[in-house]
Amino acid sequence: MTNFLWGFLFSAIGAGFFIYGRKQTAMVPLACGLALMAYPYFVDDVVLTVVIGVILVAVPYFIRI
Repeated sequence: MTNFLWGFLFSAIGAGFFIYGRKQTAMVPLACGLALMAYPYFVDDVVLTVVIGVILVAVPYFIRI
C-alpha cells in the first residue's frame, strides 16, 4: 500500500511536469514527467521508489535546456 501511495504522488507530480513541459516546449520537464509517470510500474521497493522519485523531481531544477 505504501508503494502505491508513493507511486501515486510521484505520478501526479509527473503529470504536472508533463503538462508544463508540453505547454512551454521544454524537453527536460516533459521527459521527467513521462519518467515519473512510468517508473512506479516497474519498481517494487518503497525506498527505491522514493529515491528515484526525488531525483527525477529535482532534475528539472538543476538542468535547464
